[in-house]
Amino acid sequence: AFAPVVAAWAREHNPDMDRVNPRGGAMAIGHPLGSTGARLLTTLLHELEDEDGEYGLVTMCCGGGLGTGTLIQRV
Repeated sequence: AFAPVVAAWAREHNPDMDRVNPRGGAMAIGHPLGSTGARLLTTLLHELEDEDGEYGLVTMCCGGGLGTGTLIQRV
């Protein structure tokens, strides 16, 4: 959700930034209380359909130093 985290990750891993958050992250698309995960997964599914993508990854923090990741394969 915060730019410094992504900036540090990008500096370390040098990804193709055109493929990172193509529709924006949680704050850019809206941060609905209680349904953030559903919102992010729905956005990922739309992106995979629109771009004819095969794989997508959603990550989010859970608070207290925890986090989760979900890898989706479009079949």
